[in-house]
Amino acid sequence: MKNDRYRSRLIDEKIDNYLKAFGAICIEGPKWCGKTWTSEHHAESEIKLQDSANNYQNRSLAEMSPLMILKGDSPRLIDEWQDVPPLWDAVRSEVDRTGQKGQFILTGSSTPNRKDIKHSGAGRIARIHMLPMSLYEAGYSDGKISLKDICYGKADDVMTGEVDLKDLIDFILRGGWPDNIDIPLSAASLVPKQYVEAIITDDSARIDGVQRDTLKMRRLLKSLARNESTTATNRTLIRDIKDQDGDEIMPKTVTEYLNVFDRLYLLNDQPAYSSSMRSSVRIKQQSKHHFCDPSIAASLMNCTPDNLINDLNTLGFLFEGLVERDLGIYAETFDGKLYHYQDYKGREIDAVIELPDGNWCGFEIKLGAGEIDAGASNLLKISAEFDEDPKSKKPQALCVVCGMSNAAYRRPDGVYVVPITSLKN
Repeated sequence: MKNDRYRSRLIDEKIDNYLKAFGAICIEGPKWCGKTWTSEHHAESEIKLQDSANNYQNRSLAEMSPLMILKGDSPRLIDEWQDVPPLWDAVRSEVDRTGQKGQFILTGSSTPNRKDIKHSGAGRIARIHMLPMSLYEAGYSDGKISLKDICYGKADDVMTGEVDLKDLIDFILRGGWPDNIDIPLSAASLVPKQYVEAIITDDSARIDGVQRDTLKMRRLLKSLARNESTTATNRTLIRDIKDQDGDEIMPKTVTEYLNVFDRLYLLNDQPAYSSSMRSSVRIKQQSKHHFCDPSIAASLMNCTPDNLINDLNTLGFLFEGLVERDLGIYAETFDGKLYHYQDYKGREIDAVIELPDGNWCGFEIKLGAGEIDAGASNLLKISAEFDEDPKSKKPQALCVVCGMSNAAYRRPDGVYVVPITSLKN
């Protein structure tokens, strides 16, 4: 099922490896991020449950006889399996029956109610999370510097060329949606707007049949956008909604709606890190807020190239979201995990990548080249404090990821500097 128009994704290698190890895999993530095309690239046959042909005949067949639609060349793609939740147990049973690897690829844009699924699928169905494209996958990063090389101290110095601020703004507003590559920004900016409308008016109800207050959902999403790349608590979001919109929203409602957004893979929060920093300092555990793509936050705030150039504070938070989206995608290819660090002594690190061996690397994110020294200074100060604490583990590598640098290099103090437009996995 190869497609000449398919643009390779970094997740391709992981999919190949998992198909060799498991009877089935499930690729989960937001709509329009490329799950179906990527799955088709690895599949030999397929059935799409959201195909409207013949009054959604495929879905009807799956509901009447799940086993019937499992028949086909392997790997067989079952697209949007969550529309018929019993398919999960049918796939698990078929994997058990045959004992073969790489039989099925499931894709899902939402998490169904667990009451409709009897077994977890552990050991039979492996889950793989997918995000929209990174800058490298979309062709907006030249990939001269490897994140893995930075983490293991092997990156070379290289001139990367000048970066235009307008290009960085374009990347944020355009987002990592595959269909947005090579089309005018005016058209590309419509995609995240329509994505949000689909969530509010349709998907949030389809997920469990519950009709929710669309106005409150919209206001909560806008508050999340205003708090992009921050650790705002639910209480902060409630206060922000009241201050900005004059609306009262109950804590229970916020919790419920955030759970819905999470089940629809709209959110991609960045957890707090503490596992290797066993110091005596108390660590904050609040996750950092992110949408699955920074273009959604920008769309919710009605951002344009002109108003972002005149609001560098907002641009900075959106740029941080862009970088942290990419760092997570890149790190996953070498089994790294993305976190952030914040403690009650006021120490913060924008991004932390934990390596498979338990070591970690610290990253500061700065939009302008003039902020590089401040980012490096913060990293060095925190690293030195960890070094003095016998209970903590100091970072293996330190790096400032920036927007406007024209070179990737290692400073005399050991801190790497790399522009996001030259970074790859």
